[in-house]
Amino acid sequence: MIRLAIHGGAGTILRSAMTSELQTQYEQGLQDALEAGYKILSSGGSAMDAVEAAVMSLEDCPMFNAGCGSVFNNTGKHEMDAAIMDGNTLDAGAVSGVSNVKNPVKLALTIMQNSEHVLLTGTGAELFAKMQGLEFEDDKYFYNETRYKQWQEALKDDRVQLDHTEKKFGTVGAVALDAQGNLAAATSTGGMTNKKFGRMGDSPIIGAGTYANNNTCAISCTGHGELFIRAVVAYDISCLMEYKGLSLQEACDIVVHDKLVKIGGEGGLIAIDKYGNIKLPFNSEGMYRGYANETEKKVMIYKD
Repeated sequence: MIRLAIHGGAGTILRSAMTSELQTQYEQGLQDALEAGYKILSSGGSAMDAVEAAVMSLEDCPMFNAGCGSVFNNTGKHEMDAAIMDGNTLDAGAVSGVSNVKNPVKLALTIMQNSEHVLLTGTGAELFAKMQGLEFEDDKYFYNETRYKQWQEALKDDRVQLDHTEKKFGTVGAVALDAQGNLAAATSTGGMTNKKFGRMGDSPIIGAGTYANNNTCAISCTGHGELFIRAVVAYDISCLMEYKGLSLQEACDIVVHDKLVKIGGEGGLIAIDKYGNIKLPFNSEGMYRGYANETEKKVMIYKD
């Protein structure tokens, strides 16, 4: 049994604001990521390799706020965050506030595999990436005209903006179950447009935006990061399953549609449990998402 689920962000995603051309581009980006991850699983590869490949595909797609599609911060730079976690060993790697690293999720995995640390930040993380021979790109690679215009608009009003539309949480992620029964999760993001002071969201925080445990589930979140941190969303779902014996569906319902809503937390997540159940809950208008199993591959955007 193998399973894969992906997301490309949640928020106010309305059909009325979407052209058919844009929708096709988003759907193609999701399908490419599903294909990249599922190809590994179907050939007997690990859940870790699958989530890394799926997220790298999304990072390489300018439609999503991660990697080359990352938004501008207050100083006109791109500060990216990412995390990855192995449900079998509970090993994890994460990175925050890095610039010019082509694939932050690859750096997160390298931190997990080749350092004694879990989370590295900023210039130190970039130095580590260079020492490990990871690929860097210049600022031109990350430049996107639409993102630039959003940053200029946000600068005028001196406001922080959630990705590229009103209330759009642009994070990408993947969760997988491999043929060996191991779970994994990975998440990557460019954060908020016009963010200041080295702001970090939930994506690189293990237990908040990213978590995997073979005893329960694998989770990757997308939403208003501050609220997801406060609610410790990813770990809370795992805990409800492990300590209260809830199903994945029951745990997701409590956290996404009750606990988060009560504190004003908007967004969603993708989840796979150890039995191969896939859940893609969100409390926003839409979520770029998809899943693949032995019989189907499907991508979706809206509530229905």
